[in-house]
Amino acid sequence: MAEFTPIAAERRERAGKGAARATRRAGRVPAVIYGNKQDPVMISVDPVELKKLIRGGAFFSRVYEINVDGDKHRTLARDLQQHPVTDAPIHVDFMRFSATTRVNVDVQVIFENEEMSPELKRGGVLNVVRHQIELICKPDAIPEQITVDVGELEIGDSVHISDVSIPEDAELTITDRDFTIATIAAPSALAAEDEEGEGEGEGEGDSSEE
Repeated sequence: MAEFTPIAAERRERAGKGAARATRRAGRVPAVIYGNKQDPVMISVDPVELKKLIRGGAFFSRVYEINVDGDKHRTLARDLQQHPVTDAPIHVDFMRFSATTRVNVDVQVIFENEEMSPELKRGGVLNVVRHQIELICKPDAIPEQITVDVGELEIGDSVHISDVSIPEDAELTITDRDFTIATIAAPSALAAEDEEGEGEGEGEGDSSEE
């Protein structure tokens, strides 16, 4: 289940680009809370706190409880604008939701038991095809992560979405194929030996025909 992350915010009285620039000059990040058939609320947030949340990962798949002068809004971050040079956040859109809201979110894939995999210990390579999987679910039911156990996989094995457990109240956005999440590839040295062996076999066959 999704955890609630609290954010303290201050109300902004004015909207518009000029007001947003003034907010930034004052050392705050302008933002807005909208949705759920309620009036938008113009707010500002602490840039240090916001940067920590962004760097922590899964910024768009967390539920945020924003406290504005004692009023609490349960939201999801739906848009983040960053400075083109410094990547500093310069504006955030937060969307309110209701009990019936369903949203598209990218959920991080976590690979466990890599240290227990005999194939990876002998040099096999875990090739990650998808670091995230997009789901449709209620904001209160966003899974923190999707776990893939690679401990018993062998070289040449692939992990497909059908091999992974998805929460019952969530849906995949991709339903027309059993897409690949990761594969276990042979060690580069072993792959080179196999190619060399195949090459030698072909040479021997050619000489015998002559």
